[in-house]
Amino acid sequence: MRRSNQMLDVKNHHNSLQVNLGWSSNHWASRSKRLGQAIIVFALLINNYVIAHDQIPGQPQTRPIAIRNATIHRIDKPILENGTIVFDEGKIVAVGQKVKLPKNVLEIQAEGKHVYPGLIDSLTDLGLREILAVEETDDRREFGRENPNARSWIAVNPDSELIPVARAGGVLVAMTAPTGPFIRGQSAVIQLDGWTVQEMMLSGPAGLFVDWSSVHPRDSNDSKRRQERERRLGELDELLSEVRLYAKSRQQSSEDFVTNVRLEGLIPLVEREMPLIAHADLQSEIESAVTYAVSQSLDLIIYGGYDAERCSELLKLHRVPVIVASTYRLPLRRDDPYDHAYTLPSRLNLAGVTFSIGGPGLSGPGGSASARNLPYHAAVASAYGLSEEQAVEAITLSAAKILNLEDRIGSITPQKDATLIIADGNILETETNVVDAYIQGRKVDLGSRHKMLNEKYLKKYSSR
Repeated sequence: MRRSNQMLDVKNHHNSLQVNLGWSSNHWASRSKRLGQAIIVFALLINNYVIAHDQIPGQPQTRPIAIRNATIHRIDKPILENGTIVFDEGKIVAVGQKVKLPKNVLEIQAEGKHVYPGLIDSLTDLGLREILAVEETDDRREFGRENPNARSWIAVNPDSELIPVARAGGVLVAMTAPTGPFIRGQSAVIQLDGWTVQEMMLSGPAGLFVDWSSVHPRDSNDSKRRQERERRLGELDELLSEVRLYAKSRQQSSEDFVTNVRLEGLIPLVEREMPLIAHADLQSEIESAVTYAVSQSLDLIIYGGYDAERCSELLKLHRVPVIVASTYRLPLRRDDPYDHAYTLPSRLNLAGVTFSIGGPGLSGPGGSASARNLPYHAAVASAYGLSEEQAVEAITLSAAKILNLEDRIGSITPQKDATLIIADGNILETETNVVDAYIQGRKVDLGSRHKMLNEKYLKKYSSR
């Protein structure tokens, strides 16, 4: 959209030059032709900023595959030593130590290897931005404060260089969400492999993302905060009332009903078919979001959750899960312990709050460029109170449950999608490498720009 506007600005600028300088129609026709050529060249130059990755999406599974003699982290059951996994037509069909192999099976010997479900980044902007310094590659937000009909998956770039990098770190599924100052738009859960967004889509819309901190401004006095909160909540009240009236009219109307795209996309929200995802860190923000969701009969997910432990009883009462926005975070208050973010998953676990651990997402350093570090965010939580099994569950099955996809992904269980990774060690350790990955049975290319540059410069300096 921005590229189109820029080109239109260029054309309008030249139109004004024609009027101001009094060029003749023939003179302008010649210049117009050259201008059109220049615009095409300009567009090509802009596109050169975005270099598509070289990895080819995996091909559909054509024969059964068996991974044998591996340490299998099933997540929903105890770890299985020297186990076998069989999957066919993209689905897991058997898991155990003594499994009968089907005919024509492709056997993969995995002695000393560990098999995990594909890791899930619970919330990120992966696929929506490439190079922050290049505006044309940043599609994370729309203009304006209220964009309830903005759909993140429409803007996902399947050829993003950041996708193979995340995939090489074991992240095979992610919920990608837009940003913005208030009502950000709708999120979607995507698989990190595919030629098109349609092939990558796993679930969408997956939720309406709202910046709840904007309802509680932190940089103004009490009177202004109260006024701003009332104004923002009033806007949201009005929007939801419109949606409910629109949905009712839609059911009762004839075939010539005029569709309102802005309201149409929010019907699943008021009918509780998708949740409200509130970006909230402070206790006042979390309590406000929960109170509002209950009053409006909405399903709610808290993203961020820095003070979620303080609201644990409220969260448990209303069954509100929390997506912890990374563990690599600085304390928000001067008197907080240095390890407040590191210990948050453990404290939520002890308090009985349902949670998952996200990567850098929209709050941590690097954003989607650091999505590959998701297992290390879980590792920090393990070093500060969680067990290793709980930490791995927080980036697999717990995330799948929060995203309402536990029947398809998140554990190595028969009938679920064969979306899994094979690693040469403990996935929480930085020395570990992912050596193979499958998404719905399709073998995924684990090459990436990072690996290519590493190989390039190893050769460069090894010859000197």
